[in-house]
Amino acid sequence: MDAEQERQPLVTLAEAREAVELLALFGQGDSDEARRAGQLASDIARRLPSVEDNPSDQGGP
Repeated sequence: MDAEQERQPLVTLAEAREAVELLALFGQGDSDEARRAGQLASDIARRLPSVEDNPSDQGGP
């Protein structure tokens, strides 16, 4: 990669929020996998800025 090229994030904030929503949905079961998906959704969601902190990224294209 050129030093002049700007690095892009692995995922956008909107994509991260969508992933959290999907993980939370998967986490609504009684299995160990569901529990882990719910925990991962919670862990990631705590690291994301709130919509109020970043109103320019409401999601969507």
